[in-house]
Amino acid sequence: MDRIKRFLPLILLAGVVALIFAMGWNRYLSLETLRDHGQAFRDFTAQNYLVSLLILMAVFAVLTASVVPGVFFVTITAGYLFGPWVGGLSTSLAATAGALIVYTVARSALGEALRRKAARDLGLMKKICDAIDRDTFWYVLASRLAVVVPFHMINVAAGVMAVRLTPYTVATVIGLLPAHIIYCWIGARLNQLLATNPDPDFQALFGQFWAPMAGVFVLAVVLPFAMKGMQKFFRARGLT
Repeated sequence: MDRIKRFLPLILLAGVVALIFAMGWNRYLSLETLRDHGQAFRDFTAQNYLVSLLILMAVFAVLTASVVPGVFFVTITAGYLFGPWVGGLSTSLAATAGALIVYTVARSALGEALRRKAARDLGLMKKICDAIDRDTFWYVLASRLAVVVPFHMINVAAGVMAVRLTPYTVATVIGLLPAHIIYCWIGARLNQLLATNPDPDFQALFGQFWAPMAGVFVLAVVLPFAMKGMQKFFRARGLT
């Protein structure tokens, strides 16, 4: 019975993934969907702003937790409908909710048992867990800012290591915000472009967004090193 309780969240999550693919809902995660139904989305949002925002956040959280490819296009849609700031903040919060679901699944299945084993052994595993606990916020923040690091790998690893929940959550929200605001800015620009050209070449279209893509590159390469330097600075002055 205990084993079933441990793996029940994993079974439920696997069921959600199977349902999404069985119903073919993953096929709608594309820019073509936005091109074909964008105006209908905008009309509904204009009439039901708060409901639309809550629906988008719920869908985003579920898709993030279910590890379905294509959530990026939902981020673009958020920018298209709500602009870079509301869209960026709401998708960051929703992505964090999805990340917490994956974290909880991994922790229930493996993390708690691993931490108990580490506490008993008092060896290398215990030292690794202690080091991660000491710098959870910085580890997670640098990983989130480095958008090249697979999103779900961080969630699973954090759950397996049973890292402290509060710094993990705060670092996830903060770390996701810059990239999500950039992606939502692209979505907001699509709103203007689709108004003048309802059938654009999306591959050529993204070639126009070199500035925000350069921002994503900075997040992926430069900021993690900057965060590491800040961590050393604060530690040297006894602030962490």
